[in-house]
Amino acid sequence: MRAQPKASHFIDGEYVEDTAGTVIDSVYPATGEVIARLHAATPAIVDKAVASAKRAQTEWAAMSPTARGRILKRAADIMRARNRELSELETLDTGKPIQETIVADPTSGADSLEFFGGIAATALNGSHIPLGGDWAYTKRVPLGVCVGIGAWNYPQQICCWKAAPALAAGNAMVFKPSEMTPLGALKIAEILIEAGAPKGVFNVIQGDRETGPLLVEHPDVAKVSLTGSVPTGRKVAAAAAGHLKHVTMELGGKSPLIVFDDADIDSAVGGAMLGNFYSTGQVCSNGTRVFVQKRIKDQFLSRLKARTETIVIGDPMDEATQMGPLISRAQREKVLSYIEKGKAEGATLVTGGGIPNDVSGEGCYVQPTVFADVTDGMTIAREEIFGPVMCVLDFDDEAEVITRANATEFGLSAGVFTADLSRAHRVVDRLQAGTLWINTYNLCPVEIPFGGSKQSGFGRENSAAALEHYTELKTVYVGMGKVEAPY
Repeated sequence: MRAQPKASHFIDGEYVEDTAGTVIDSVYPATGEVIARLHAATPAIVDKAVASAKRAQTEWAAMSPTARGRILKRAADIMRARNRELSELETLDTGKPIQETIVADPTSGADSLEFFGGIAATALNGSHIPLGGDWAYTKRVPLGVCVGIGAWNYPQQICCWKAAPALAAGNAMVFKPSEMTPLGALKIAEILIEAGAPKGVFNVIQGDRETGPLLVEHPDVAKVSLTGSVPTGRKVAAAAAGHLKHVTMELGGKSPLIVFDDADIDSAVGGAMLGNFYSTGQVCSNGTRVFVQKRIKDQFLSRLKARTETIVIGDPMDEATQMGPLISRAQREKVLSYIEKGKAEGATLVTGGGIPNDVSGEGCYVQPTVFADVTDGMTIAREEIFGPVMCVLDFDDEAEVITRANATEFGLSAGVFTADLSRAHRVVDRLQAGTLWINTYNLCPVEIPFGGSKQSGFGRENSAAALEHYTELKTVYVGMGKVEAPY
C-alpha cells in the first residue's frame, strides 16, 4: 500500500488511530489497487477531535489576525515547495492526471491559504456608528469550532478552501474528507502544524456517511461547511437547522453554457471542453448543458468532435495524459448508464460513449462523450451525471435560451460566449446562477466568490465574502451620559 499514512486521523497535532472504526480502503482509480487502508472515526474519535479544536480555538482566536495570517502564508509556502509530492498524492487519491493536479490542486489550495493569510489583518474590521452623544461599534468575531465536509473531486483544494477562511477568522476546524479521497487532508494538517498553527486548530478525521451526522449534531460545533451532492446537502442542512448551526452548502449543478452565433467558435469549443472534460467531468460547476445557436451548430459540433477525439487518455502519472479515470467503478457504471439513457431517449451520439481501449482493465475509465440533438426533457439534460458527458442543445433566440437555461432546480453556474458584450451582460443578469462566466468557463481564482443559488446551495467560498460566513457581528452600544428612565 504505497500511500499508507501513519494513522487514519490527525488530532491535536499528531496522528491518531482507532482500529475499532470501519475499514476504509483507499483505491487508486487508474488500476483498482488499494493504496492505503484507514479506519472511520468512532464516536470517541469525533469527541476527541472536537474537544481538541474547542480548546485550541480559544488560544488561536486570542492571537492577532496578523499573526494568524502569517502562519497561513507560511503553510502556503510549504505547499508550493512540496507541490510535486502533493500533486502525486492527489493523483493517487483521485486518479486525475498529474498534468492537471500539478497546476490545479495543491497550488489552488496554497492560493487560498495565502489569500486569507494576507487579508486576515484588514478584512475582519468592524465599524464605528455615531449616535449623537452616544456611539456604537461592531466587530467580527469567530464562530468557534467549524466542521468542513469535503468531496472527492478536489480533496486538497476543498480542504484549503474551507480551512483558510475559517482559520483566518479565528475559528478552529475539524475536517472530514470524502472516504474515497482520504489522504491529502492529512498532509495539509501536518503542514499547518509545521507552519506554526497551535495543535488542535485544524484536525482531520476519516469517515463515511455515519460520521457526518456525529459531527453535524455535536453540541460543540458552531458551523458546518459541506461540498457535496444535493441529497447530502439536504440531509446536512436539515440536521444543522435542528441545532440552529451556521451552514454553507456548495452542492451540485446542471449548468447552462450558451454559445451565440457571433461567438469565437474555437474559444467556445475550448470553454465547453473545459466545462465538461476537465477532471474527467467530475466538477460541480461544469456547463453540461451546452446551448448552441442553430446557425453555427454544425460548425461547432464538427470542431468539438475533432478536438475531443484527440484527448489523450491513459496513465495519470504520465505527464502526457490529459484525462484519467473516474473516481470509482460505481461512478463509472453510473456514467455509462446515463450514456445508455441518452441513446435510448433519442440523443445523437457524436463521439465517445464507451470504455476506451488501451487502458487498465481495472481502471475506471470512460471515453469523453458528446451528445447532440438533446432536448430539455431528456434525462441527460435534467440530471447531474458527474462524468465526461456533454449535452449539446439547439436554440433560436436569446429569450428562448434564457427561459430554457433557467428551467432547472439547480443554480450553481452558467456561461455565455458572444462577441456582443452588451448581450453578454444582459443575459448573465437574467440567468439564475451564483457564479457566471463571459467568454470563458470554470475559472475560479480565490479572489472571487464561488457558490450557487436554488438547489445548488447557499453561502459563498473564496474572496473576502467567505469570511462573513465564518464570523458573526457583535454590536456594542456605548452610552456617554447618565441613564434617564421614566420610573
